[in-house]
Amino acid sequence: MTSQPHSILVTDPREILIDRELSWLDFNQRVLELAEDKTIPLLERCRFLAIFSSNLDDFYMIRVATLKRKLEAGVTKANTAGLTPNDLMKLLSKKTQALIERKTKSFHEDIHLKLSKEGISIVRWDELNKDERVLAKEIFHNQIFPVLTPLAIDPSHPFPYISGLSLNLAVIVKNPETGIELFARVKVPSNLPRFVVTTAGDDRRYIPLEQVITANISELFPGMEVLNVYTFRITRNADLELEEEESEDLLASMEQELLRRKFGPPVRLEIGLGMDADLLETLKEELSVKDEDISQYPEPLDLTGLNQIADIERPDLKFPAFRNQVAWDLRDVEPDSTDALFEALKRREIILHHPYESFNSSVVRFIESAATDPQVLAIKQTLYRTSGDSPIVEALIEAAEAGKQVLAVIEIRARFDEQANVRWARKLEDAGVHVVYGLVGFKTHAKLSLVVRQESGVIRRYVHMGTGNYNPKTARMYEDFGILSSDPILGDDVNKLFNQLSGFAPQTSFERLLVAPRTLRSGLLERIQREIDNKLAGKPAFIRMKLNSIMDEEFIDLLYKASAAGVEIELVVRGICAIRGGVPGLSENIRIISILGRFLEHSRIFHFSNNGENELWIGSADLMHRNLDRRVESMVKINQNDHKRMLLRALDSYLAPTTSSWHMNKEGNWDRITKNGAGVELDDLHQQVINWYRARG
Repeated sequence: MTSQPHSILVTDPREILIDRELSWLDFNQRVLELAEDKTIPLLERCRFLAIFSSNLDDFYMIRVATLKRKLEAGVTKANTAGLTPNDLMKLLSKKTQALIERKTKSFHEDIHLKLSKEGISIVRWDELNKDERVLAKEIFHNQIFPVLTPLAIDPSHPFPYISGLSLNLAVIVKNPETGIELFARVKVPSNLPRFVVTTAGDDRRYIPLEQVITANISELFPGMEVLNVYTFRITRNADLELEEEESEDLLASMEQELLRRKFGPPVRLEIGLGMDADLLETLKEELSVKDEDISQYPEPLDLTGLNQIADIERPDLKFPAFRNQVAWDLRDVEPDSTDALFEALKRREIILHHPYESFNSSVVRFIESAATDPQVLAIKQTLYRTSGDSPIVEALIEAAEAGKQVLAVIEIRARFDEQANVRWARKLEDAGVHVVYGLVGFKTHAKLSLVVRQESGVIRRYVHMGTGNYNPKTARMYEDFGILSSDPILGDDVNKLFNQLSGFAPQTSFERLLVAPRTLRSGLLERIQREIDNKLAGKPAFIRMKLNSIMDEEFIDLLYKASAAGVEIELVVRGICAIRGGVPGLSENIRIISILGRFLEHSRIFHFSNNGENELWIGSADLMHRNLDRRVESMVKINQNDHKRMLLRALDSYLAPTTSSWHMNKEGNWDRITKNGAGVELDDLHQQVINWYRARG
């Protein structure tokens, strides 16, 4: 901590900060609670169970892997939350095991049974009837068997490499002539559907792919006696260690590092119940995992495969159908006219709210229009994450081929999208796009587009800035805000920021932007301090923030100070939350809620009273060290009163006592509040906003 609040004497940092890893597990527990919620449509609950499982995979691949490196390096120093690596690992192991047990119970004792009642049965091989077994065997011979590769393990066959997150079968076989028992590994193909459909018609029966393979495993070992088959799955360290300062070719270095990632050390071993003790010892020894790295639970392993079940066409088991709308200020713009679009942006700045308002008819159209418009001279674009068939990337290629100046700032270090971004970078370079990778040592996380257009001899700049990625697919599920603008001040700011990213301009100053790593931290801290000063002077003062995460100690310290001064603070935090709210003597005036549901809350909004003037900002940054100090982030000040009202209405909805949400209690735990004091169900935020847009449109 940089300093301590003046109102209390702190002796234990755990009273001040919640550890980031434990807080992240709290977030994933909230996802699990959605899967457990019997009021949510059944297939959506399957989806949440898959998301929970995928989240936990990522957590082990990155966060637990990092912690294990500290333990191996002998680090014993406590972190800012007062926990040593050893203490933290024990707490994480205990908490993850409890969550895995809840996940397993939710699937086997609830969701699995309810699916069967709805004609969607996930069955074992011994539950198949004769006709189903015939069909399953046929599928095995025609589609599965040709893909399988049994790998024997004996003195002439060393223990095989096992890829991270792959599902595997450990097969114990015996040579009937010699009586010797041997061990082989069969990888369950990840490029085949996780569940095999064994029936046609309305009632569907599904069997896990590994059970079909297990039932027919003897065909892989003719002449051998199969004694037993067990399933297991490992998770490997997938964190990248890229030394940019020592790299002459960042793209080539990333490609090499991605190859290395495949061979990261194992950090977790998942096994089904009843695995042979000798086999488990072999796996532990060969994979170098310890007892605390092992998760043992009833099969099926890897419930990320439930996405396949969640995709089943059963509208009656899903959220009500939702169709987004064209943004209000774009409805009268001719759909095929680029001139009309740019004329609309000259008239007024436009605010966008995804997924309720269409990303394709606004942001994608903006870039595609610029690519084909003969008056456009240049396009500059940041890309952090995008889709595999990105129309934005295709538009940039089209623009470059048409002779326009095109700059793409690609963040090839965007976690788990590195491979895709490397491919895009190569493709864009081949088309003549100027591809850069931002500033050395900093990830470029800002969401920016700049279009330079010549109009009657005058150069005019058009801008898109947002809180979300340029990904049309996730824009249908992620909640984000953005603006389209022809404001000359903003255009100049964004132009200078792109020059900073592609060239050398470290002393750049901005009028309407706060930019990390130079001005965003100081700018937000100044505004929090201003609210403290206003409160002490008897002026209106409050702070409201909507974020993905908050864990920066300097901000937490100042927010505690603001609370002690009497400033009312309301935080809407989706994920990691290291700050404590409502603690006597520390944070009585801080209220913290979290909202998860149908859409992923992704926007960042900062609202300061500013003596009653309502100052609002939106942008790409969370209050974390990496965002403020090790990334290029941007936030834009909202100027138009109608746009301010829209953001205020959104914040009011999140924080309304009638909205269902999680509330942090003074112990730092999260209580889900779904009913009011009279027992009446509270409103689901996402359905509430859908209804608002429907009524408006």
